[in-house]
Amino acid sequence: MTKQKQGNYFFELIVAIFIALIISLVLIVIAAFAIKLFNISDNAIVIINQVIKGLSILIAGVTCLKLPNNGWLRGFILGIVYISLAFVVFSLLADNFAFDLKLLNDAVLGGVSGLISGIIAVNIHKKG
Repeated sequence: MTKQKQGNYFFELIVAIFIALIISLVLIVIAAFAIKLFNISDNAIVIINQVIKGLSILIAGVTCLKLPNNGWLRGFILGIVYISLAFVVFSLLADNFAFDLKLLNDAVLGGVSGLISGIIAVNIHKKG
């Protein structure tokens, strides 16, 4: 693989991570309004957050991972790095860094969501 290709793969991954973060922030704001408007219970908020994270990774992966080969790996990396950055961003916003089992659960969800989105992205963008 040439340096040009490696640079493109790296840039593609960075763009996908930031797109996923932006999608998350927008969906979190929309969810906050919906939770306030419809008086949704605290138990549902955890599920809503997981859905938002999964959707953010899926949308960013499918739209941004356009280069061929190893989509599953690039998607997996996207999911893990996104979860790590989302943890930092949302912990800063909440002013609470909690390293617990929830973070491991998020990492697994992010890895699997990214893996699936990478597979879908490579197959959608195949030249045929």
